[in-house]
Amino acid sequence: MSAASIATMAALHGIVAEELMNRIKDGSATAADISNAIKFLKDNGVEARADKNAAVASLASQFPVFHDEDQQYRKSN
Repeated sequence: MSAASIATMAALHGIVAEELMNRIKDGSATAADISNAIKFLKDNGVEARADKNAAVASLASQFPVFHDEDQQYRKSN
């Protein structure tokens, strides 16, 4: 069996990206779809920075802030 061509791989990559995006946009995405989309982005070197994206900053603000002393406490207990 021969390896797929670069063009075939590129087409599949685009189709996967579009399908994941469409499911997320139309609200039909499952938790697995979201997880796969995150992995897809990570595997392709895509990262979001809160200082460059208001939506990411808003999401990040929803999480608690931990300080060094909090982490030291957890490690010792």
